[in-house]
Amino acid sequence: MATILLADDDAAMRDFVKRALSSEGHTVYAAGDGTEALMLLDTHGAAIGVIVTDLDMPGLDGISLAKEARA
Repeated sequence: MATILLADDDAAMRDFVKRALSSEGHTVYAAGDGTEALMLLDTHGAAIGVIVTDLDMPGLDGISLAKEARA
């Protein structure tokens, strides 16, 4: 199973995706925006194998999050 970082500013969508992935046995760290996702990445980065992100979020968008995660 994978450890997944999920970033989405839509709380309903974030909760739905987290439940779906968790029910398949994945560990999911969920963030409400890109900045929060980066903090989770700093804390759990070594364990995270997959990032699932909304592209359009306030502040740090999904593309910028992906670029920061790769750096």
